[in-house]
Amino acid sequence: MATVKKSAAPKSAFKPNEHVVYPAHGVGQVQSIEKTEFAGYTLDLIVVSFAKDKMTLRVPVNKAKAVGMRKLADAETTKKALDTVAGRARVKRTMWSRRAQEYEAKINSGDLIAISEVVRDLYRAESQPEQSYSERQLYEAALDRMSREIAAINKTDEPAAIKVIEAQLAKSPRRTNADEAEADAEADELHEKAA
Repeated sequence: MATVKKSAAPKSAFKPNEHVVYPAHGVGQVQSIEKTEFAGYTLDLIVVSFAKDKMTLRVPVNKAKAVGMRKLADAETTKKALDTVAGRARVKRTMWSRRAQEYEAKINSGDLIAISEVVRDLYRAESQPEQSYSERQLYEAALDRMSREIAAINKTDEPAAIKVIEAQLAKSPRRTNADEAEADAEADELHEKAA
């Protein structure tokens, strides 16, 4: 059986009450650093709470870097992410299933710039064609991850962060319906060749 002790000072780059990003789950808050004895071994664990998901994760201190856990993005990276969102969408002309896998990988990478690329590429203005269900799901997942990190960085709430992101999206050059139709036709042509 494991015994848990609050530890005074295990070596960790993360501090209690600090917000961190865990790639597969997004922004969480370090609750504590604990020493746990398990099967005769002593482990130093970072206890991270994800309030929105009602989840707590215990990450071994020596594995935190390997799993990609990081501190919140700095001001320069945040600005670059918001600038990325305001850029022109770059949609590859490959089959949707392959693009969806790439988008999913970017979202789960924990990299704020990669996540902002997904938000930019999957955003649809009111005047543009509607998204498919899977596009909408990926867009919302990316927007959620990005807004949570920006909210934590700016010490605000998610709706305020979403407004900041949407203001940037409004600045981006819009693809026209003709561009969309051309991209759809090329995707259909690729799909027919693959079949």
